[in-house]
Amino acid sequence: MPTTVVDIADLAVSRDPGAVLVTYSLGSCIGVALWDPVAKVGGLLHYMLPDSHISPEKARSNPAMFCDTGVPKLVGAACELGAVEQRVMVRVAGGAQLFNDDATFNIGRRNYLALRQILSKNGIVISAEDVGGTVSRTLKLDVGTGGLTIKSGQQEVPL
Repeated sequence: MPTTVVDIADLAVSRDPGAVLVTYSLGSCIGVALWDPVAKVGGLLHYMLPDSHISPEKARSNPAMFCDTGVPKLVGAACELGAVEQRVMVRVAGGAQLFNDDATFNIGRRNYLALRQILSKNGIVISAEDVGGTVSRTLKLDVGTGGLTIKSGQQEVPL
C-alpha cells in the first residue's frame, strides 16, 4: 500500500483505493479526515492554527497551516477528485493541551471550535472525533475503505 505522510501544516487527497494517508504528532493541531463513500475519495489535513488573519502572507503561501483556509482547500481538492461535499464523512482528532499551563492560549480548543464553526456554516457534520485531553495522536486513513485509525500512546483503535 502506498502511504502518504501528511506533515504539519499540510494536506493530501487521493482516490487510489490502495492509498493510506497518515499524519503524526497531533498535539494542539487538528487532523481532519474526509472521505466520500461513493466516490472513494479520501483526504487528510493537519492544521496548526485556527485563524489565518494573524498572518495572511503565510496563509497565501500555505493555506493548510490554518483552519479557515485549510478546510476549504481540503474540501475543494477532494471535490476535484470526484467527492461531493454533501456526502463526505468527516472525522477529527487532536486539539490537545500538551503543556500543563493555565490554559491562557489553549490553541487546541480554539482550533477545534474554529473547525466546528466552518463545518457548520457549510452543513458538514463531524461523524466521529477524538479531541482535547493531554495526549498526542496519529491518524491513518485507508482511502479505499474509509477506515480511520487513531493512535495515542501504544493503543491504536478505529475512529
